[in-house]
Amino acid sequence: MTTRAGDVPALAARVEEILAVDPATFQDRAEIDAETVKTELRDGTFDNHQSIVGLEYEFYAVSQGRWNAGDETEGMGRGELARVPRRLLDLIGFEKELGLHNAEMTTSPQPFNPDGLRAQSAEVRSRLRAALETTSQEGMRLVSDAMWTTPPAGESARSYLSGAVESEGVLIGTNMSDSPRYHAMGNGPAAGDEFRIDAPFVDFACRTAMPVALTTSIQPHYQVPTASDLPRYHDYAIRLAGPLLALGVNSPFFPPELYADDADPDAILAEGHDENRVATFECLNVTGAPKVCLPQDLHTVEEAVDRVAADDVIVPMPEDAIVAGDRFDDTFATLRRKHGTYWRWVRPVFGGDSRSAANARLEFRPIPGQPTVRDSVAFVAAFAGLMECLPQRRHPSRRLDWGTAHDNFRAAAAEGLDADLQWVTNDGVETTDIERVFEDIFAHAEAGLVGAGCSEREAEGYLAPLRHRVETGTTPASWKRDRAREHRADGMAFPDAVRRAQRDYLTRQRETLLDGAFADW
Repeated sequence: MTTRAGDVPALAARVEEILAVDPATFQDRAEIDAETVKTELRDGTFDNHQSIVGLEYEFYAVSQGRWNAGDETEGMGRGELARVPRRLLDLIGFEKELGLHNAEMTTSPQPFNPDGLRAQSAEVRSRLRAALETTSQEGMRLVSDAMWTTPPAGESARSYLSGAVESEGVLIGTNMSDSPRYHAMGNGPAAGDEFRIDAPFVDFACRTAMPVALTTSIQPHYQVPTASDLPRYHDYAIRLAGPLLALGVNSPFFPPELYADDADPDAILAEGHDENRVATFECLNVTGAPKVCLPQDLHTVEEAVDRVAADDVIVPMPEDAIVAGDRFDDTFATLRRKHGTYWRWVRPVFGGDSRSAANARLEFRPIPGQPTVRDSVAFVAAFAGLMECLPQRRHPSRRLDWGTAHDNFRAAAAEGLDADLQWVTNDGVETTDIERVFEDIFAHAEAGLVGAGCSEREAEGYLAPLRHRVETGTTPASWKRDRAREHRADGMAFPDAVRRAQRDYLTRQRETLLDGAFADW
């Protein structure tokens, strides 16, 4: 028997191998690996004496509509989700993600300097341009966005997300990639009965982890020069989670049929969250302690290692399935596996394929997919500039109470730039004035970029797309909501207005993805 997820019996057997692993044994191996990493930290193996940046960039595919000649969205079709053939991912050099409609690009790490930032931008554009040319031949297009709203043609969002078959008691999601770890999340004692989205007006749960496949993100990486300093960077990143998310919000709508039957469309438009990706990803919190959350502050780099090792086991792996070769980080391969389910919004990672490439880095995970490449690179530059500047200047924002930082993050997810964000400026003044908050943040991001070797003009250019959002009070989420309101005012039913707003987004993105900016919209 086969499904879109592949050979079900074979996949189920691989899942059973995972579930047969004693979690306590897996945990013991992780703790041994943690000691290995801490020894290497003490020996300075993870020190690099320079900052390095990278990016994970997630996309989903939509039908391009090559068979819909004359469609008013000029070949964009109706924005229906499309499954990406696995052979096509290999052809374009992208990686699979949880859903069959997903594709992920990971850029080559580059030194944080003007050439490194230009290389990041050029690599994204070059590889994405080639991927778009290739996927167009298959009648589909990769989209940079935070959440899809229109399921594949002829299917419902509920059936697409909930689709599953059982084989020998193992549940296999029919629209999930064939990586056994994805399917293991929905099987075994740690999974619980269901994965439920807890978001305003929404009523949806299913037995697999597929709700996560609603969302896509960008994840800037910042490799710290000296590993022992990682806690300082980590704690600043926590304080930045709310403000930077407020700038980037981009998922005000779910697929319309996921809303409760009695949900009031006007209330959804008025009170729905600006970034529903946060609540959607948090459906993975099915174990005793939250796994998708804003982490607590760190005191030592060793504490970061211990937290990963101690995190709840949800996908144990057989030992012979973990160690794949003679990479340096194969010496702590079980801990590497635990990184993969350590779903913190700010995630410390220890890795490297050789001792000389060993690194300690932060993955900044709150930012959803953005309308254009330039907007995505703006977040990479802003985050790197802030990581470069705030710790170096001992900016007082680190003294902001963790609970306040957490409240900022929640408020940003709910209200975007309309949130009441609390910040501590460079002169130690606490403020909730949004202009002062971002005046301080942009000033230090620019200083960090200039300190890394960028000219003032270059630094201003990188940050301009984000400054424009504050100046105009417009985010991608508010743009989508405004389009939906306009379509409602023209007499459209709410589901049609949401889908039409999404088509508007796709059409504008088609014109600007590679060479424009959201500010052009």
